[in-house]
Amino acid sequence: MSADEIPTANTRIAAVIGDPVRHSLSPRLHNAGFRALGLDWCYVACPVAEGQAGQAVEAMRTLGIEGLSVTMPHKQNVAEAVDDLSSTAARLGAVNCVRRDGDRLIGENTDGVGFIRSLHSQLHREPDGLTAVIVGAGGAARSIALAMTELGASVGILNRSAKSAEKLVEIVGTASSVVQEEAIGDADLIVNSTPLGMNTDDPLPFDVNLLSKGQSVVDLIYRPEKTALLLEAEARGVETLNGLPMLLQQAGEQFRLWTGSEPPLRAMAEAVGLRLSEA
Repeated sequence: MSADEIPTANTRIAAVIGDPVRHSLSPRLHNAGFRALGLDWCYVACPVAEGQAGQAVEAMRTLGIEGLSVTMPHKQNVAEAVDDLSSTAARLGAVNCVRRDGDRLIGENTDGVGFIRSLHSQLHREPDGLTAVIVGAGGAARSIALAMTELGASVGILNRSAKSAEKLVEIVGTASSVVQEEAIGDADLIVNSTPLGMNTDDPLPFDVNLLSKGQSVVDLIYRPEKTALLLEAEARGVETLNGLPMLLQQAGEQFRLWTGSEPPLRAMAEAVGLRLSEA
């Protein structure tokens, strides 16, 4: 089906909810994927105010929406509103994707697998045997820490609030620990999961003088394309990656869950100006 024939009376709808959400690149990613495969699907962004996630899930049932992406601040509330959770979503207590299974709505979490695939495809690193430090202890940090430790990495959590860091370690298990800033100097991989860097006047999330050549730094922020952290890391000969490849890969997993089709990642990447590694 050509793009100019969509939507039709049979078009399947998927959406992303968040507050705010109008900046989201997810519609560009998913609609590019639908077009590439000629699928009669359409993806839209729906602003949903904090506290109204449960109503949004009920609207998904009522309107027959086929798939839902979930971003801040709704991931925990959506986990409470769906009919069932994947094992990963249940362990994390957070949902970033809802899929249909007949009349039931199933909560999934694709953040961790998205991060692992981006690590492999762009930096050609595998988690097994890596020592990583994750800066921050929010939802993305939980997902990444769990995925990394399940695949053999040792993960340290560096966070301003020790209580939040300790809670994350309780969820993830013995392959993780609360660490101090000095641990960055001994890590193979450092991940910034905080919002520090989104604004030009933000402080750096940690002391960049602890970095050295041979390490890799991933900043989950993708706007700006290169945060001050990534620029400082590159100046020290450190390999860097922003959050766009993770966004692509987690969207690809959602695409697969909803449609049953292999996501056309190159077409989706081109839609957001991302160049995939050739290796």
